[in-house]
Amino acid sequence: MQTTRRNFLKLAAGPAATLAGFSRFGAMNALAQGGGYKALVCVFMFGGNDGHNTVIPKTAAEFNNYRTIRGNLALPDQNTPVLDVTTGNGVMYGLNGGMNGIHPFWAQKKLAIVANTGLLVQPTTRAQYLANAAPVPTNLFSHSDQTQQTQSGIATASGGTGWGGRTADAAQGLNGASTFPAAISMSGPALFCTGSIVKAASLVPGFDLTPAGMNVWPASAAAARMTGLQEVLALDSGLSLVQAANKVRKDAIDLNAMLKGLSSSNSLPVTFPGTSIGQQLQQVAQIIQLRAQTGMSRQVFFCTLGGFDTHGNQSWTHWDLLTRMSAAMGVFQAAMDAMGLSGQVTTFTESEFGRTLQPNTSGTDHGWGNHHFVMGGAVKGGEMYGTFPQMALGGPDDAGSRGAHIPTTALDQYGATLGKWFGLDPAALAAVFPNLGNFAVKDLGFLA
Repeated sequence: MQTTRRNFLKLAAGPAATLAGFSRFGAMNALAQGGGYKALVCVFMFGGNDGHNTVIPKTAAEFNNYRTIRGNLALPDQNTPVLDVTTGNGVMYGLNGGMNGIHPFWAQKKLAIVANTGLLVQPTTRAQYLANAAPVPTNLFSHSDQTQQTQSGIATASGGTGWGGRTADAAQGLNGASTFPAAISMSGPALFCTGSIVKAASLVPGFDLTPAGMNVWPASAAAARMTGLQEVLALDSGLSLVQAANKVRKDAIDLNAMLKGLSSSNSLPVTFPGTSIGQQLQQVAQIIQLRAQTGMSRQVFFCTLGGFDTHGNQSWTHWDLLTRMSAAMGVFQAAMDAMGLSGQVTTFTESEFGRTLQPNTSGTDHGWGNHHFVMGGAVKGGEMYGTFPQMALGGPDDAGSRGAHIPTTALDQYGATLGKWFGLDPAALAAVFPNLGNFAVKDLGFLA
């Protein structure tokens, strides 16, 4: 149904805009103001981000091992510096110089690292993996399978819903009478946002959703056309498919008016970069600004940046990707700070898998566990959560002999920690993450 509605909207709003699943907007919900509002913002790195050149060990022995194994791909190099961060117990790590957009939030205790995180069915050791003595994700190391599983939150199947959508489902009661979409993708339709109950939406940032043919002169003629269109959309044809299409068209027009009114009367307090990820996060910030009009108290957003499948020419490419991502994330956090919502909006990263510690020559190959970032005022920042892997080929964390590290923290634990902060109780978390019961620790502790 989502694809059908998207096609209907293209007919009404033009080929540049995609908006699916909108229903009528509810009245203001009291929880949508002040401390009652919360949002989760996922930034997904398509292709498998190289965590080993994103977060680097700085203790002498591990850094030397890292440098030896990585060879000419090791950081720092002549183009990419390393930004130091120190945990509360004094252990130092380095961030890729491309992360300078969010690096300052470490000192502000608004940024944390969750180490060696990935898809698991249950806790798994190297010995178990090599002996096929533990279940593992289906088609491990496959881009398509791992992307689907990371978005679904189920390591053994692609699933028909995503864990972001199921999280929104579980929190729907907090949104009162509002039927504004609780899960919105800024990068086309996404499994992550698909739930069983709530309506999801996909929106292309920066495009005017005004129906084609409405920008005519004189203004009275344009107004007459719009009035006529509104009358057509309000007409009850008795045909459910036509009524569904008309509802999508009408709600696109309503949302467009809200976004235009916001941009003219209450612009964002910061300037976002003009990159794709910058535009996506800017649109998220604008929709968050509309929380009073939409009546929303809980929202889930999905943004993406591609290009992380760095089998070759990785050094500059990886730095450039991280620079774009962190610049946009940094401005987004500054916007939340300025709007007084720092503690109510949590941004986090995901990627389908990590990459091998041992390079192939100028790039890296598909790995497993990865390091991720969590950012926001509710984050217990300046810390690393989880267990950082040993820099050893064939070591205790290696699935083979090239440093494809077996995750020591499951996506289920990562997502459940975010979901608990979002307002989900233990039963709801178990429904969102069916394998959560296989892990002793349900809350990693990185959110207050």
